[in-house]
Amino acid sequence: MSTPVRLALFVAALGAVFGLAVGTGALAGPVGPAVADEPMAGHDADAEGAHTAPAAHLPKGLQTSQDGYSLVLDHDVLPAGTATVLSFRVLDPRGAPLTAYETSHDEDLHLIAVRRDLTGFQHVHPELAADGTWRTPLSLTPGAWRVFADFVPADGEGLTLGTDLSVSGRYDPAPLPAPSRTAEVDGYAVTLTGDLLAGEETELTLSVARDGRPVTDLQPYLAAYGHLVVLRDGDLAYLHVHPTGEPGDGRTQPGPEVRFATTAPSAGSYRLFLDFRHGDVVRTAEFTVEVSS
Repeated sequence: MSTPVRLALFVAALGAVFGLAVGTGALAGPVGPAVADEPMAGHDADAEGAHTAPAAHLPKGLQTSQDGYSLVLDHDVLPAGTATVLSFRVLDPRGAPLTAYETSHDEDLHLIAVRRDLTGFQHVHPELAADGTWRTPLSLTPGAWRVFADFVPADGEGLTLGTDLSVSGRYDPAPLPAPSRTAEVDGYAVTLTGDLLAGEETELTLSVARDGRPVTDLQPYLAAYGHLVVLRDGDLAYLHVHPTGEPGDGRTQPGPEVRFATTAPSAGSYRLFLDFRHGDVVRTAEFTVEVSS
């Protein structure tokens, strides 16, 4: 066989082998990086987008960590009891216990504890140890609880961080009370006027009476004549509430009316807790409010 013929046969065989390799590769799938310019089908892609809202746009209290600060419980399971000690720390962006706070509403830190069914509400002010550990006794019943730390780091912005706490024992969840405009506590009647609106700031007025008579000598409590906490049923989103006016400003009267401005982030059921001080005792009036879309 002449040299030109042998060369032609070699080239033809090489081409056949190359074609077979290409065909096999096509059957097995592409080699190299996959095409990624289309989103994954199905609801997972939508769910990812739905849960990546910036922290600044989330209601308060839904996050355990924000802006580098974290709320850490020493124990996230505690026994039930009327004076169970809760201890915790706030860690700074370096991971060290935060020890420097700015006073806000007369306290360095406000701790709110509430059971997931929105019962057992407590607003307390723990004591800070030199090592950055906060401690406070709480009255805890069995069930799932949420605790909120409301504070302002020194030279920082105000934060409300939340985390879960489990209390051992048999859990008997309570239904959410029906909406009502009047709450009674220890012989006091508190009436709510004004409406929570989704996405719009409104003013709420709470009027305090005792034995049918308006109370006009409320005592200052946390730099105001009342302190209001609003929590959304379900996820327990913590609403930021501003008192309008303060004692000694020359225009805010010590009752019977206490006013607050706030915004509901969405439609749903909300629980309102008003702390007010009279006769040297702090009492809490509770309301359920429905917000429509």
